[in-house]
Amino acid sequence: MVQKAANFFQETQQELKKVTWPTWNELWQAAAVVIVVTFLASGFIGFVDFCVSNILRMLIS
Repeated sequence: MVQKAANFFQETQQELKKVTWPTWNELWQAAAVVIVVTFLASGFIGFVDFCVSNILRMLIS
């Protein structure tokens, strides 16, 4: 069991060396895209929620 765990960690370390890690510039660009898309999505959802709640309020009263 211990040998299997050690083998697993060795193989994991070997695979991680094969990974192409992003540069800091790529990382910041990706983070900026995620933040912008999150704000746009939340704004769209808020707008749709506002419209639907006003329509329902008009239908109920």
